[in-house]
Amino acid sequence: MQNVCAILEAVETVDKLAMACAGAGLESAEGPAGPGTARAPHGSTAAQLRRRFGPDGVPAAVTVNGRSIPIELAVMPGGRRIPLLKTMLTTACERDCLYCPFRAGRNARRVTFRPEELARVFDGVYRRGIVDGLFLTTGMFGGGANTQNRLLDTAEILRSRMGYRGYLHLKIMPGAERGQVDRAMELADRVSVNLEAPNPERLAVLAPHKGFDEELLAPLRWIDQIRRERPPQQGWRGRWPSSTTQFVVGAAPETDVELLQTTAWLLRNLHVTRSYFMAFDPVPGTPLENRPAEDPVREHRLYQAFFLLRDYGFDLEDLSFQPDGRLPLERDPKQAYAQAALSGHPIEVNRADRTELLRVPGIGPRGADAILRARRLGTHPRDLQDLHRLGVLGERAAPYITLDGRRPRYQPRLL
Repeated sequence: MQNVCAILEAVETVDKLAMACAGAGLESAEGPAGPGTARAPHGSTAAQLRRRFGPDGVPAAVTVNGRSIPIELAVMPGGRRIPLLKTMLTTACERDCLYCPFRAGRNARRVTFRPEELARVFDGVYRRGIVDGLFLTTGMFGGGANTQNRLLDTAEILRSRMGYRGYLHLKIMPGAERGQVDRAMELADRVSVNLEAPNPERLAVLAPHKGFDEELLAPLRWIDQIRRERPPQQGWRGRWPSSTTQFVVGAAPETDVELLQTTAWLLRNLHVTRSYFMAFDPVPGTPLENRPAEDPVREHRLYQAFFLLRDYGFDLEDLSFQPDGRLPLERDPKQAYAQAALSGHPIEVNRADRTELLRVPGIGPRGADAILRARRLGTHPRDLQDLHRLGVLGERAAPYITLDGRRPRYQPRLL
């Protein structure tokens, strides 16, 4: 009888985990899962991107007791990739966000883990070598502070009682208290607060009962204050965790200008490491079920623009927007900038500084550093083959550069 009960408990637990992981899959964090973060060449047309988005970003899965548990190949802050379990503590929620499949009042099956239960389940999966990290989020229940306590309890059990030393991403819930944010910073490798919308007006369309400033933006401010005011040795592994946020794209309906203005402000003022974008996909049984789904190419263009702002030294004013405030879908933002600004004023590769080199399509941070290193060694590039050897996409860069004062020879792409 005892063995039968253990088997039934295991089956029930696996069933709950499958549902909780499927729900957490709506989070874009830790890409590149999902079409928005799929890698595609700069200059790709919208049609090429849509073809590429078909099979891309589908997480792997492990089968346990006949149920498929999604395992995401996640990209860590330093670029390392690890198998990650992304799960919810509960799929029940007291909030009524208009787009969310877990909103209160929607007719759907709910599952809930106790902190001890989820910690034990994850520990078992981790010790079997199936995953190397955990992303932990949840629906809201009993208020933001109570919900945050459940997340912290789970993290405390893993870190203190079970000795877990792997990667941990903790969600900060709307309405969490400052002391709870402090503790999350001491336990996690990364923390995140989903703003969902770029400003209070747009948030009211998505989640009319959430407070943009007091519930969502305030924790991001606290995270930045903690990093600035307390010694990093108090954080996990002797350093403070990075911070991220996520936006729902296409349901509000917000413009790309609004999204990227807020993103640029977060980068500059609160040092948010990464903004994620989730193309709206209507969920049956929600108030927004009849709104059209957002084109995933728009999501991808927002990611490209974000990386230009974060890693390439671009300002918002450098980006080209359509009259409706959106980025063009048919051209990536860097290509659009180069066509407008560099076609008649090419960059001289052998005199340009790093900032100027990064403006050129086909030259990324590694390529720019390789060019500068070659110049210091007296082996500066003289043709496209030299650029290729340095990791530069020469054909893409060719229309916008000179090498020792001469335009490089290249074969223009056929349209």
